[in-house]
Amino acid sequence: MSKYNVVDLFSGVGGLSYGFSKMEEFNILAANEIEKDISIAYSLNHPKVKMLNCDINQLTEEKFQEILKGQSVDLIVGGPPCQSYSTLGKRQMDERANLFMQYKRILNILQPKAFVFENVSGILSMDKGRLFEKVKSEFEELGYILKSELLDAVNYGVPQHRERVILVGFKGKNNFEYPHPTHGEKLKPYITLAEAIGDLPSIKSGQTNNSFNSSISNEFLDFVRKPNETMTEHSAPNNGSHLIKIMEALKDGQSKDDLPEDIRPKSGYGNTYAKLWWDKPSTTITRNFACPSSSRCIHPRDSRAMSIREGARLQSFPDDYKFYGSDGMKRLEIGNAVPPLLSKVIAEQMLIALENN
Repeated sequence: MSKYNVVDLFSGVGGLSYGFSKMEEFNILAANEIEKDISIAYSLNHPKVKMLNCDINQLTEEKFQEILKGQSVDLIVGGPPCQSYSTLGKRQMDERANLFMQYKRILNILQPKAFVFENVSGILSMDKGRLFEKVKSEFEELGYILKSELLDAVNYGVPQHRERVILVGFKGKNNFEYPHPTHGEKLKPYITLAEAIGDLPSIKSGQTNNSFNSSISNEFLDFVRKPNETMTEHSAPNNGSHLIKIMEALKDGQSKDDLPEDIRPKSGYGNTYAKLWWDKPSTTITRNFACPSSSRCIHPRDSRAMSIREGARLQSFPDDYKFYGSDGMKRLEIGNAVPPLLSKVIAEQMLIALENN
């Protein structure tokens, strides 16, 4: 059986590593993450992986020789921070927008057979589409044959619409086939909020309850819930009375424009101060998923801000996956991650392509 060595760049908390780490054919040698707390969270979940907690600029050829000790790298995975490309952000061509050149530099050092470059859908329209063309031309310069596709995590059993550009490069023939959707029209129904978090107890603003209803069961809960694991992180942020009044006035799926004028916020976009739908998947969650004045993220049943556990569930993180740092840091770790169920199908397809090559 072949064993493929992997390096994860801009690893975050390890969502993209997850799928590869669960397959014995892959061996993740090292991961790079600049944020200290996030690097600790990664190591809590991937203790055998060498964590390189540093600016990617510091990863030199000599550093890799020291770390890898003569081992070759077959696959690089990862995606630079997406804030510069996000349609929710300021979308500026700053230093972070050019971090793909650091990715290219390390591809050039390690010369893997293949790579998976992941990013937000906004990268496609950045600089009128020129940025993504630039990314591809830089990688092609190194001799990689490329394929790219926009995947929505909801089509692979994640209870959230989350579009991600997956760019795959291979030296020589590129046999990679993108995973076929498992959920959607004429397939299994999408996983809804009710299915993903309906077993968690109803709590109000400021409350905590780490029990859950084990009699509620479905395919998604079979994946995220772990036998004998106690629930953690199910605490609702403590909001003021006026915000609670706003949240309680909203019905399922409503937004601030549906509120009575006397309590309607004067500022904010149409999807701020908005409830999710109980019987639909979530919209894309961000690091601000506990902030009701951010994009749609109010709990539809309990009329409150979402707990960290609920955010993790909507990303398809198993309940025993560990996050580290302040509550704000944990939300950042969750909100910026690749959903584990999406990484799982990408890893499965990558193995097939590597074997066929």
